[in-house]
Amino acid sequence: MAEERGWFVVNARDAEWRGGGKRTPICAFEGDAPFPEIGINVTLVEPGKLGALYHSEDVQEDFLVLSGSCLLLIDGEEHRLGQWDFVHCPPDVPHALVAKEEPCLVLQVGARPARRILYPESELARRHGVGVERETSSIAEAYGERRRRPIPYSGWLD
Repeated sequence: MAEERGWFVVNARDAEWRGGGKRTPICAFEGDAPFPEIGINVTLVEPGKLGALYHSEDVQEDFLVLSGSCLLLIDGEEHRLGQWDFVHCPPDVPHALVAKEEPCLVLQVGARPARRILYPESELARRHGVGVERETSSIAEAYGERRRRPIPYSGWLD
């Protein structure tokens, strides 16, 4: 089996998806075995649903908008993104993506392993529904019951 040799091919429609409830769907190509050097996924950022909370990590992350549009909240500023816009986010820069009018499909790539994550207080982030009330470095505290769970693929890429 290919997975036993370390390599594999998987179509995003067949990969594991996580989301549910008020969370946006995310394609977790890694499944239950995180890649040791980079993380990569496809996320459908949807209006009214939570993708990621406004946060910073001690590793870089990059985002490419594949379709749709969204707002980038980064380092206390707000920027509109559209198809083929690319964002490079260096380590320790707070950021989040928020969809307002339409779904936005985003390719996300990040260095691994992140050893430090911070969810800072931000009025801008709270105003857009992606901020915490109190600064924390605990993922469990930041998200509480809003953690993603496995969900079936539901045609987001069609």
